[in-house]
Amino acid sequence: MASDDTTPAPNDGPSDTDDSENTRIIRRAPLNTGSQPLSAAADPHTTIIRRHPTGSLPVAPEPATGYLPRATPVAVGPARPPRVDAKPAIATAVASIVSGWATGVIATDLITGWWGTDLLFCVAMGFLTAVAAGASISGVIALLLRRRTARLLIVVGAVISLLIFASLFVAGAKLPALVFAMPVLPLASIALAALPATARWSRSG
Repeated sequence: MASDDTTPAPNDGPSDTDDSENTRIIRRAPLNTGSQPLSAAADPHTTIIRRHPTGSLPVAPEPATGYLPRATPVAVGPARPPRVDAKPAIATAVASIVSGWATGVIATDLITGWWGTDLLFCVAMGFLTAVAAGASISGVIALLLRRRTARLLIVVGAVISLLIFASLFVAGAKLPALVFAMPVLPLASIALAALPATARWSRSG
């Protein structure tokens, strides 16, 4: 009869053979605990370049200041024509206005003096006076507005005024000597309207 001493002892744990067959042990290098220096190869390779400041931050240079000349103005568009002298046109307008006033005075005196004796003559005087006044007033306004027809209208009004003054001699009216000198006014209007300076003024508009 076998004794209990022959009974195989129980296994305290897995054997080395079983361990090698069932498990795989991964062994890593020991961590650096301070007792063993790490090699230079252990440091990771990085691309960051660290620089230390060598002084204060650089200051940007101040821009140079100075007087900047203004741009020269340049005319845009067509060049303006030279300025035309307005004195001849003003003289023409004044002479035409005074001539028209004198013509109206003479025509009124003739109509009132001959109304009872010659009605046809008075009607003709009234018609000529109205035409002369209309031409003179229109001519002065057109001259102030620089219209080309201004000189023609002034000349027409002055010529009709001369016809009215000529009727004084035909009628044989007794009038002061100053009245017979009044035809100088329409003649002056015609002469001033015919000046080249007046023509340039009327064409400048």
